[in-house]
Amino acid sequence: MDSDYEPIHIPRLHERGHMGIKCGLENIQALLDGLGRPDAGYPVVLLAGTNGKGSTGAFLAHMLKSAGFVVGWTTSPHLADVTERIWVDGEPIGAGALDLLLGEAFEAEARAGLNATYFELMITAALSAFRMTGVEVALVEVGMGGRWDATNATDPILTVLTTVGLDHQQYLGDTREAIAVEKLCTARDGRPLVLGPSLDPEWIRPLLSCKPTLHPAPRLGPADIRWDHSRVGGKRVGLAGLHQLDNLATAFEAVRQLQAQGFPIPDDRLWAGAASAIWPGRLWAVPGLEGVWMDGAHNPDGARVLADHALACGVRPHLYVGSMGDKDLAGVARELKRMRPLSVTFVQGDAPRYATAPALWSAWGMEAPMLTLRQASAHLRAQSEAPRLVTGSLYLLGDLLREMGIRPYSG
Repeated sequence: MDSDYEPIHIPRLHERGHMGIKCGLENIQALLDGLGRPDAGYPVVLLAGTNGKGSTGAFLAHMLKSAGFVVGWTTSPHLADVTERIWVDGEPIGAGALDLLLGEAFEAEARAGLNATYFELMITAALSAFRMTGVEVALVEVGMGGRWDATNATDPILTVLTTVGLDHQQYLGDTREAIAVEKLCTARDGRPLVLGPSLDPEWIRPLLSCKPTLHPAPRLGPADIRWDHSRVGGKRVGLAGLHQLDNLATAFEAVRQLQAQGFPIPDDRLWAGAASAIWPGRLWAVPGLEGVWMDGAHNPDGARVLADHALACGVRPHLYVGSMGDKDLAGVARELKRMRPLSVTFVQGDAPRYATAPALWSAWGMEAPMLTLRQASAHLRAQSEAPRLVTGSLYLLGDLLREMGIRPYSG
């Protein structure tokens, strides 16, 4: 956050709740109408999915930027600072600009007589930021589900669905089919719907409530997989892991659909964007710490691909795990244990949502040490011959980064 700026409206935002889902788009529609529909001034690409939508957005944002476009991208959650949720032309928005835009959103809320959620206010601020900065393409990441998500108030020219897995079942349903139905509400009649390589169009088609054109992304390969990056046909991929090749393939298919709509995107710049892509908190080498990696895997699917990557690379890390108590702790533990970690240490933050030591001990079948954020930070700053891998929750990563004073986008 800007060191010389004292925000007024960002603290007001933090007073709103982060969690939950509101059945209805009336609030967000009223906010956007009250601000003159900022989202009408540029093309919107909606990014939905259980896992991979952030990484796909990172690839797509860097590819389009490399191709010369002014790109807006809004994502959630943030790690260390709320400004990370709005990315314009390669950088998070400044705290002063965000505070100004939130002030406008709060004024629109007051005029409409509403009580908007944290996420509704942030999406309003993001869409206004894109208008203010003149973006040429806006990448808008769906927060939860799709049908009632505030992002679904936009009118996308293209929708991307990366994956469908079990997460947020208390809001979205207990089966993959039920969850897919909610996410597919982000598609639009007659417009492209790009599907990640793991999604079968024949499984998707009967779950749709409208008739988009389906465009499955073909897988990339063969690939040379390294712990910290991959190569495909000799070309570097900035985000590590076999699963990231599926996200990159999805981004490539999204580009093809934008090209088909007339966007002048030169193919020769796309791999440069893929090589330069960074996405803090997703198998990410923490700047300033030696041999410390962070990955926000918080559900069994995310933990599975993380474990698969460690096994493929022959890496046995020291694990530091902290989770929110409402997650599938046993499912995550089952997957992470497959990488045969050299040690397991649990971390519990101050927020009441964190899983307790007894809950983690039960899920993992072991009474490993439980550290506070301060204790875990001291561990991670110490030297170690083997890699340290921090995982289990993006909220844990953010809390640790704040504790250590590390900014994800500090250069």
